[in-house]
Amino acid sequence: MDLDELGDRLEEAADRVGPELNRTVQQQARLARALIRERASGRPGPNIITGAYVASWQIEPFAVPDGGGAEVGTRKPQGRRLEFGFYDMTDSIGRHFFQVPRPHVEPAVNELSPEYEAAFADALDRIFGGGA
Repeated sequence: MDLDELGDRLEEAADRVGPELNRTVQQQARLARALIRERASGRPGPNIITGAYVASWQIEPFAVPDGGGAEVGTRKPQGRRLEFGFYDMTDSIGRHFFQVPRPHVEPAVNELSPEYEAAFADALDRIFGGGA
C-alpha cells in the first residue's frame, strides 16, 4: 500500500469504528446477562423459585460518540441482598436477617473479563482489516 491509499483506508476504517464497537459492546452485554442469569439459577448462587428474579436481568443499551454502551442489571430489590448478603440487619418491615451472600454477578463478570480483550481485538481486526 502506498501513501495515496492510506488516507482512503483510514477513512473507511473510521466509518466502521462506531458500528463495530457498538456491536462488540452489545454482544458482551448479552454474554454477561446470560452468565448472570445462569449463576442466579441455583447454588452456589441463589435458588430459583419463580424465575422472576432471573428474568428481571435486562440490558439497557445507550449511545456514546463513536460506539455504544450497555448497562446490565436488575431493578429487583433483592439483587444486592442476594449478591452481597444481609448480615445482622433489620429490613423495612422489621424482619431480622442473617442471609449469606449468593454471588452471581461477580463470578459471571470474572469469567467473562478475559474474553473482553479478545472481543475488542477482533473488533479492531474488523475495523482495520475491512472484514465484516
